[in-house]
Amino acid sequence: MTTPVPPRDRPDQPWRSEGAPPPPPQRRKMPGGWGRLLLTALVVYLLANLVLSFFNGDDEPTIAYTEFTKQVGAGNVSTIYSKGDAIQGELKKKAKVPGEDTEYTKFTTQRPAFADDDLWDELVDDDVTVTAEPVVQQRSFLANLLISLAPMLLLVLLWVFIARRMSRGGPGGMGGFGRKAPPKPVALESGTRTTFADVAGIDEVEGELNDVVDFLKNPDAYRKMGARMPGGVLLAGPPGTGKTLLARAVAGEAGVPFFSASASEFIEMIVGVGAGRVRELFAEARKVAPAIVFIDEIDTIGRVRGGGAGMGGHDEREQTLNQILTEMDGFSGSEGVIVLAATNRADVLDPALTRPGRFDRVVQVSPPDRGGREAILKIHTRRIPLADDVDLSRVARSTPGMTGADLANLANEAALLAVKRKGSEVEQTDLSQALEKVQLGAERPLVMPEEERRRTAYHESGHALLGMLQPGADPVRKVTIVPRGRALGVTLSTPDADKYAYTEDYLRGRIIGALGGMAAEHVVYDVITTGAESDLEQVTGLARGMVGRWGMSHRVGRLTAIPADAQQAYGLSAAPATLDAIDEEMRRIVDECYEDACRLLRENRDRLDSLAEALLANETLEEAEAYRAAGITRLEKPYPA
Repeated sequence: MTTPVPPRDRPDQPWRSEGAPPPPPQRRKMPGGWGRLLLTALVVYLLANLVLSFFNGDDEPTIAYTEFTKQVGAGNVSTIYSKGDAIQGELKKKAKVPGEDTEYTKFTTQRPAFADDDLWDELVDDDVTVTAEPVVQQRSFLANLLISLAPMLLLVLLWVFIARRMSRGGPGGMGGFGRKAPPKPVALESGTRTTFADVAGIDEVEGELNDVVDFLKNPDAYRKMGARMPGGVLLAGPPGTGKTLLARAVAGEAGVPFFSASASEFIEMIVGVGAGRVRELFAEARKVAPAIVFIDEIDTIGRVRGGGAGMGGHDEREQTLNQILTEMDGFSGSEGVIVLAATNRADVLDPALTRPGRFDRVVQVSPPDRGGREAILKIHTRRIPLADDVDLSRVARSTPGMTGADLANLANEAALLAVKRKGSEVEQTDLSQALEKVQLGAERPLVMPEEERRRTAYHESGHALLGMLQPGADPVRKVTIVPRGRALGVTLSTPDADKYAYTEDYLRGRIIGALGGMAAEHVVYDVITTGAESDLEQVTGLARGMVGRWGMSHRVGRLTAIPADAQQAYGLSAAPATLDAIDEEMRRIVDECYEDACRLLRENRDRLDSLAEALLANETLEEAEAYRAAGITRLEKPYPA
């Protein structure tokens, strides 16, 4: 059973925390202080009043009293309101302000105290409406106050919004580059954490990590002996072997907080952001020390430095790596924080990262053996109802080389097949079909012409027959001419027990078996088709390894002329004469194996025909059926290696 991975607390936070105590509540401080906010609000208020008074003055111009009397005499006044000697009014038609180019309809004026005219009589004669309310409605004090405060309120809301974004480091805000709030603890489902009980198949690795667990549980006993806590443990191994699960199990077994992140999540376009995130991560881990920091795929940022320094992303990667080195070196007081890292490419890591004091231990996590695979299958089928006929040990024998992730996928595929057939339990046939789907690929509904179908039957029979005839070869488990994946037919051969070292005779037998399909087409039809493409790729890899890596050629000698990590380096690590010799030796080995394959098939043509006819009749032959059709006893070794 795999426990859920804790989520991130913030989108920009590159790590996940597990088992950490809640951080103390922090008061959010307004950036710049409240005094600066109040001063800014006062300035905004004064400016708003000034602008409002300016616009209010433009709406109602003040005219001379003589201009007012002229408009009254011309009969252009429609309405007036007078309070004391102050007069407000509205014209029937627009008029120009004397001496200005502006026009007005609403106006204010002041009647002089010494004026002695017949204003009332003139107004009555011209039917001017004299109202009790002002013609120009003035806003109340409260309305003016609200309007003047509106810009200030908007400013305050904007200020608070920015302050909150900065305090929690939200996406797209300024918090991406500023100070971030500490991560909140993650509450796991049912409160359980991963322990060594959830890990199987890698007992020897658990033994090495038990020292770290014991150190975290009993640090005083080690300090009394003068032993220091290891700075880091590097988990190296193929993908899917359980490195991340192991790291979480160490933290869960020791009962300490666990912070996990992928190395690629520290890298950003802007140089310096990754280093800042590393500092923040270790700062949070030190607050709750002892703790474990896990960095997955550390080869993303931990590659050897020096190539392309100062060029964009390279410089950011190297700054992030330098910060990790500094944190692990203890300069910033990171005692009590153990760094676990995982990688598939330990050979490309910077030497400064793998030296003692940084990663004190390098633990190899290999694919599980037969017993380990059975234990892993038991873990991944805890929640899957299994029928009584399910034999997990039989499945484990049929899955050499599979990792924990592969076995988890196998169990899931079997459960999916059981759901599709509407069954209540997973049966042995479900596991067998799931294994075929994983190893051979999904079946394709492809209708082939009879001639091509027969040629495919002979092709797969050639593979199977040579696998049966080669002493020490892996037993043939299944032969089928049903198209699966990219192949028109598949021959599956797996060993009875796990193998860790291969002899030259065994590898030659593998090459002979891989060339069996092409040899059968040559012997029966005297043609060569494109169906042997994947076979030739396998043959080329085996021959190249025998000559250039494993010292199985007398001409090239006992040396490694081809790197094992990547084929793109082929041709860069040896002299041209050596490469030519490797090429010639590869051709010699493959030609010899092809001649042996053709010879064996000619000598056993009756068996080849019998096996091909059985395939044409049944399309798929299991192990016992295939050996019976070929007329070969399972333990028979008629031909020397």
